[in-house]
Amino acid sequence: MAASLQLAQASCRDKKKNTHQPIRLRCEQPIETPHLVRRGVDGRFYPALAESWVLSKDARCWTFKLRAGLTFHDGAPLDAAAMRFSIERMQRPDIGATLGAPAVWSQYLGGAVIEAPDVRTLTITTIEPTADLLDLLCAGYALPPYLADAPGFAAKPVGSGAYRVESIAPGEEIRMRANPNWWNGAPANECLIWRCVESSGERAAAVLAGTAQVATRLTPCDAAAIGPQSGTTRVDHIDPTAIIYLLNTKSGPFGDARVRRALNLVVDAQTLVDDVLAGAGQPLSGFISSAHVGYDPSAPANDVDLIEARRLLSDAGFGDGLHLDVDCPTRLPDEAEALTAALADQLAKVGISITVHLVEDRTAYAEQVRAKQIHDMCLFDSSPMSTFRVLNEKIDARTRGAWWQGYHNREIEALLDSSRVTIDPVEREALHRQSFAILRQDPSWLTLYNHVRTVALAGEHSDWAMRADGVLDVTLLPKFDLSD
Repeated sequence: MAASLQLAQASCRDKKKNTHQPIRLRCEQPIETPHLVRRGVDGRFYPALAESWVLSKDARCWTFKLRAGLTFHDGAPLDAAAMRFSIERMQRPDIGATLGAPAVWSQYLGGAVIEAPDVRTLTITTIEPTADLLDLLCAGYALPPYLADAPGFAAKPVGSGAYRVESIAPGEEIRMRANPNWWNGAPANECLIWRCVESSGERAAAVLAGTAQVATRLTPCDAAAIGPQSGTTRVDHIDPTAIIYLLNTKSGPFGDARVRRALNLVVDAQTLVDDVLAGAGQPLSGFISSAHVGYDPSAPANDVDLIEARRLLSDAGFGDGLHLDVDCPTRLPDEAEALTAALADQLAKVGISITVHLVEDRTAYAEQVRAKQIHDMCLFDSSPMSTFRVLNEKIDARTRGAWWQGYHNREIEALLDSSRVTIDPVEREALHRQSFAILRQDPSWLTLYNHVRTVALAGEHSDWAMRADGVLDVTLLPKFDLSD
């Protein structure tokens, strides 16, 4: 029997509910789910179950050509009819909803016509032009129609990816073995064991001791011993989820663009990263991360300019001071309370005081934000890897998405409309980059930072990199020496 590659992951236990979600460990995908297209290390899209695709000139009809001979792990064919079932399942309003958010896929696939004219051809015709639809489909997955909604499927899942599940011990480990029929050939490592290890220190120690070959989400302190000196490899990577404060622009002071701009000029994100995260973060220079399409690498992080901030506040009628009510969760992000306290110290420099409203129930907090019942501002995040989705769901006033809080900008909306019908990805990225520039001058949020996460690998693998979306793709892991 082949030795097993062991991966130490952050625990999937919900500390509030004391329950486990064995299929989806924190921020990763231990069950290798097959998609029509895949996101590469560089963040671009590449063939997966579909070997090619074409988008119509009106940006509404997608035609995918599936690879020949695809099968699920149990040997059943994964053909266009099976893929049609999976896409139609994604149209359901109960699929993909979490933490107060509405189902993502149904927002874009609702009303779409899904057809399978032959065993290898799948077409998706959307109601509206959606040139960025691959942003959604790279996260959609193929499930066997005869099992997907069957009782017990989550405990004994059947997919078609590089690894098949052998066993699941809820909250403890998942064992997987290479799929000999995977379309891309045999993966580098034959067997995997995903272990739930809640402590960052214990995860790092497991790699150092040789009892695990991969450990994710290590703190800077715990990762200090990871490196060539210990025969291991340290890989730091950006988590593209943006840590932000949503601003209530429907009522109150943030309806004035000058106040929003002033707030962003006051806050020193690098100091927050240093003091609150012990340096494990990267300040944002706009509303999306450096891994997103449309990010401008030449744009500097927001400059601190207290003089200009005071002028803007005075022009807006707050020269004698401003008081803000701030909503803050107790987790997600875990540093929420410390961050808000540090923010208060910085805002005080220009006469802004705050009252903090703590909410312990994270789901209730998300529901409050979704209902647009926040005070002046609230600590939140922006997680979609899709620039199009962020603009559409959180910034476009016409959509009035779940997390939109009243912001209006007609230039942004016009650029978004153009991006919907622009089928050339280079031209579309240029449009998103224009939105990036506009939102730097007329911010909808207070933008702070991305977390920097650390992965430890056993052995020397200096050429390995985490995928741009921060998800550990086990098919891209190097071959590990398990001879000991």
